[in-house]
Amino acid sequence: MGSSGLIEAFERRFLAARPLPSFPWRSLEEKLKNSLDSELLLNILQKTVLHPLCVKHPPSVKYTRCFLSELIKKHEATHTEPLDELYEALAEILSAEESTQGHRSYLLPSGNSISLCESTAIISQGTTGLVTWDAALYLAEWAIENPEAFTNRRVLELGSGAGFTGLAICKMCSPTAYIFSDCHSQVLQQLKGNILLNGFLLNPDSTAPLQPSVSALVSPKPIVMAVQLDWEQVTTKQLSVFQPDVIIAADVLYDPEIILSLIGVLQKLSACQADQKPPEIYIAFTVRNPDTYQMFKMELSKVGIGWQKLPSHNQKMFPYEKHSEMHS
Repeated sequence: MGSSGLIEAFERRFLAARPLPSFPWRSLEEKLKNSLDSELLLNILQKTVLHPLCVKHPPSVKYTRCFLSELIKKHEATHTEPLDELYEALAEILSAEESTQGHRSYLLPSGNSISLCESTAIISQGTTGLVTWDAALYLAEWAIENPEAFTNRRVLELGSGAGFTGLAICKMCSPTAYIFSDCHSQVLQQLKGNILLNGFLLNPDSTAPLQPSVSALVSPKPIVMAVQLDWEQVTTKQLSVFQPDVIIAADVLYDPEIILSLIGVLQKLSACQADQKPPEIYIAFTVRNPDTYQMFKMELSKVGIGWQKLPSHNQKMFPYEKHSEMHS
């Protein structure tokens, strides 16, 4: 791995607050062994802790502290002169106040970026929706490679969580309208904050039919809404206001009961389309339990919803671990 590739790997992983063991530490050690120059470490510092995105939307204090400690350890192992910049950054983070939230940021191919405020706990306040899961990153990559599936179309996302996939589609695929949804009020509150954080305005009325405004016709930004959607409780009449051309969901197949609720809401959405044309549906998920996956396919067949496994996209744009099976 060349120096520029190594710096980029550190940058993308740090911005997204990926687990520290996933960083290419071994490659860094090799580079440091073969060079007494401190420029590489200073470049890594500039592209991580001192990156403008991190200064504006920092990861959690604990995460940054652990990262800097590891970076300093690697530098000290080379027995070269101490780097003041590393210790200054650590001193600053040691005096910072710890928070239950931190930011993750992702660089888009356009040069734009997405920043999300997330809970520092994987399961927080009884929900998994306060963090971004790998299937959301995978689905966003697929969408960016296949923008025609979303361009000039209305998109409804089920179980939006922190909002990454939808924000990527809104920034890269030009939908006319995008409806984020989740059933958990705490998730919805954080989701709305992330939508605003990334420069989108929220349409305040979730009960009125979605009509492009004059400003939407001039501006490339889509109409954006965030609605509370309980798959068990929502009625066909309530869903009829959305009229999506496309429905997406990421990592929602983790429980057999949820599968039945999901299929139920997909049936209701198909039944209330004004033009009688069923929406296209794209679901990405990690296969954690083969039995749950088989059940999903079986239940889809039972209700007459056709499905197919799509080929994987070509480019890996975001840092996540490659799972043995991830489908869309």
